[in-house]
Amino acid sequence: MSVCQTCRGEAVPDPAEPRCPTVAVLSTMRCWAECTRRVGIRDPTLTDIVLTVSAIPYGRPSDLSAGGVLEGWRGTCSTKHLLLLALLDHRWPDLAPVLIHRVHTVEVSDALEAWGPVVAASIPAERLVDVHMFMTATISGQATTIEVTFPVDRWDGRSSLPIWAASGGDVVAGPDPLASKANLVAAWCDPRAREPFIAALSTTYGSHRPATG
Repeated sequence: MSVCQTCRGEAVPDPAEPRCPTVAVLSTMRCWAECTRRVGIRDPTLTDIVLTVSAIPYGRPSDLSAGGVLEGWRGTCSTKHLLLLALLDHRWPDLAPVLIHRVHTVEVSDALEAWGPVVAASIPAERLVDVHMFMTATISGQATTIEVTFPVDRWDGRSSLPIWAASGGDVVAGPDPLASKANLVAAWCDPRAREPFIAALSTTYGSHRPATG
C-alpha cells in the first residue's frame, strides 16, 4: 500500500488485489469474440485491439461496464478502459494491466488545442477539475501507458501512448475502478461544470471513426 497526495493521504489500493466485480463477472470470451468480430481478424494483435477500442465512439453507455460498451458500442474513458482491461486479462494477462485515475485540471486553452472549439466552449473561465482513467501495462519489461479514450490512428504495440489528461495526480484504481473514480469525482469535481464537458466530448467524438494501423 502507498499513499497518494491527490486522494488526501488515503492509502492507494494494491493493484494485485482482485479485479473490479464488474469485470470479474463479465464473460471475457464474449468481449473477445465481439471485439475480434469488429476487428475482422481471427487472431488480432494487441495493437489491433487497442486501435479498435480507441475507435469506439465516446459517450456514456446505458450500462457503465465493459459489457455496456459492447452492447451500445460507445464508452467513456472509464468504461472503454474497463473493456480493454477485460480483453487484456483474457488474452495477455502477462502484461499485468492496471487502471489509473488522474485528477487534473482543464483550461480553456488546453481544451481548444486538444479537442476543438465545441469542447473549449464548455470549460468554465476559471478552469475545470476532472478525473480521467487510463491504463498501464508491462510490455517487453517496460511500464507502458495505454490510452484508448479517443481514436488512436496508429501504434507500434510497445511505446507509451500520450495521456489526454496531460498532467495531474495519479491514483491506482484498485479492485473497483468505478467506485474509486466516483469517490474522486465527488471529492474534487463540480458536476455543474463537469457534465457539460462530458456532453461536449460526446458531441465531438460521439460518431464512429474507424482506427487505422
